[in-house]
This record gives sequence, structure tokens and C-alpha cells, in this order.
Amino acid sequence: MDSSNEEKGLVLVFTGHGKGKTTAALGASLRAAGNGYAVIILQFIKGAWKYGELQALSHVPNIQIEQLGLGMVRKRGQTAKDHQKAREAWTMACEIVMSGRYQLVVLDEIHVAIRYGFIHVQELLDLLRMRPSSLHVILTGRDAPEPVCELADTVTEMRMIKHHYQRGIPAQKGVEW
Repeated sequence: MDSSNEEKGLVLVFTGHGKGKTTAALGASLRAAGNGYAVIILQFIKGAWKYGELQALSHVPNIQIEQLGLGMVRKRGQTAKDHQKAREAWTMACEIVMSGRYQLVVLDEIHVAIRYGFIHVQELLDLLRMRPSSLHVILTGRDAPEPVCELADTVTEMRMIKHHYQRGIPAQKGVEW
């Protein structure tokens, strides 16, 4: 381990088909905020529901969360409006990453936006390479592209072993939203 105190911004990827990607990013965000870091969470797909984390994080200093999407694309099918919202979110993300105002930026569901073709993987790679050297970035969503995983410092895959949906139990308030 390097014993120097020089802060190097890390790229962390939380991916996979199991639960916990956004939850892991939220936990890291709380840790960063607790250490006095300015944190922003940009949610690329989420937007239709009022998730519990929105209410909870509104009381946490140093964390800002923005829902920038229209909600679950997979269930209703993607539209031109989804594409437009994702492109607007991408423009905002680029400005925020390069602004120097934050120590941690979370791009929640960015891999989903890439999978649907809203964002090109090369755009993300370019942004990550150009970001300020001390900026930490967390990327979440299923099916992280291999080039993103190669660039990342840490990649964690959440793997589903068992899920209550398989037994017909719907999403539960306080656990999923």
C-alpha cells in the first residue's frame, strides 16, 4: 500500500443482476459526506417514484441527489423523451464532474443508460479520463461495459442468488423504495 497522503480519485463500479448497486453507492456517499466531502448523486433512470432515500438524504448535509430520468424504462419501453432526459442528464453530469465542486459524484444507473443507447460508452470513458485527478466517481447499473470495468479502480458485481420476486412477493416499501 502507498503510504502517501496524496488523494487519488477512484472510479468504483457497482454492477450485476443482484440487488444492492444503488444501496452500495448510497452507503459510500454517506461515508464521504460524514468525512466532509461534497457529494452529488445523479440518477439517470429513476424519476417517477419518490424513493425513501430522497427523503432521508434531504436531511444529510453535503449530499445532493437529483432524479433525472422518467422511471423504469424496461417495464414501459423507451421513448424519445427517455433519450432526451438521459442526454440532458449527461450534459449535467459532464458539467458537474468537471466543476471541481464535489469530491464524489455518483452516476446511478449510468450503465443502463449506456445499454439503452442513451449515452455512448466512449463518452463515459473520455469523461472519466478527463475528470479532476482527486475526484471519486461511482458508476452503477447492470451490465457495466467491459471497457469501463477495465478503466475502473474497483469493480463489484452483485449476483442474485435468491430474490423475493421469484416467490411472487412485490417490492416492499422501505426496502426497495
